[in-house]
Amino acid sequence: MRKFRTTALVLMALASLALFPAQNRAQAALLMEEPYGFFGYVNPTGHNAVYFERICAETPVKLRRCAPGEPGAVISRFQGISGYDWVAIPLFAHLYAVDNAAQVPTRADHDTVTRMLSLYYETHLLTSLGGKLTAGGMFYGGWNDLVGQAYMRRIYAFRFETSEEQDNAFIARMNDSDNRSHFNPIYKNCADFVRDVFNFYFPHAFRRKVFPDMGITTPKQTAYQLERYARKHSEVQLTVFEIPQIPGWRRLSHSNESVAQSLSLSTTGYAIAIAAANPYIAGGLFVDYLVHGRYPLTHGHQQLLSPDNLFALIGPTRSKQNSADNGVLATGAVENGAAEMQVLASEQLGPKVIIDTHQSINPAKLQEP
Repeated sequence: MRKFRTTALVLMALASLALFPAQNRAQAALLMEEPYGFFGYVNPTGHNAVYFERICAETPVKLRRCAPGEPGAVISRFQGISGYDWVAIPLFAHLYAVDNAAQVPTRADHDTVTRMLSLYYETHLLTSLGGKLTAGGMFYGGWNDLVGQAYMRRIYAFRFETSEEQDNAFIARMNDSDNRSHFNPIYKNCADFVRDVFNFYFPHAFRRKVFPDMGITTPKQTAYQLERYARKHSEVQLTVFEIPQIPGWRRLSHSNESVAQSLSLSTTGYAIAIAAANPYIAGGLFVDYLVHGRYPLTHGHQQLLSPDNLFALIGPTRSKQNSADNGVLATGAVENGAAEMQVLASEQLGPKVIIDTHQSINPAKLQEP
């Protein structure tokens, strides 16, 4: 009789886990941000960051669990941010330099974007990161790399699932870490930071590649490795989204490239100089790109995310697996989860529900000359 009761309790526990598997699941996403401007031509690899639905920024350098209604934070490694190695910025601020969807313009010229960036810096970053923080420039980083990125470039979001235990452990790890910058574009860049984050969530799965990027971790390489990992581990529930560039200020950004691709094909100045110096090296880079460096990614028919429908990124995953993609989910297969979240989206993404420990931005100030 006792054995029967024990068996029954085990079966009930398993049934409960099967019926309620998503209660402690949340979303995170690799953000692969395209290169732009002159520096994007010189270094066309782009930028990497990681978004977490359940992790928020108590300050830019201290993490906490999100309160109900908060849409999470974007964490990344930057250069020139008051000596810090990583910084956490709320999702809407990182994308649009505002606190919520209602404040995002459909089109923004140079003056409007400049006022928005400056206002966010003065409201949120000046006291928390220090007055010596510079805006940055063409070849060095600053606070303008932290916010308003959707005005400058297109962004791809590779969404995957995380557990409550993983997120709690990651918060503790980051808050206890020595957050001092040792930035190096070769071995300690933004993609290296993301690779370390992924190895925390998926131990020993992401490694530095000698070929095709000469040992340099790049954003496109990281995205490709995540897709390959998801194809072998369907529980990751990887889904790809596109966050379009807000028009009006900069020219459209261009695609992320590997090191071999930029040196041998796309960046003409590099290719000509290398070929003139040593045609064998140029030929080797081209073969390296053809064999290893194309990094085919799932970029077809992904859902476009506008400021008022980011619920598809931050909401629960309820999708059918696309067997043709072997673990990478097509956004067209997303079922009722996003639709059900849409009813709540206007409240969750609006100023009445978002709990912000900082002073809110006043949209009226954006219209000031």
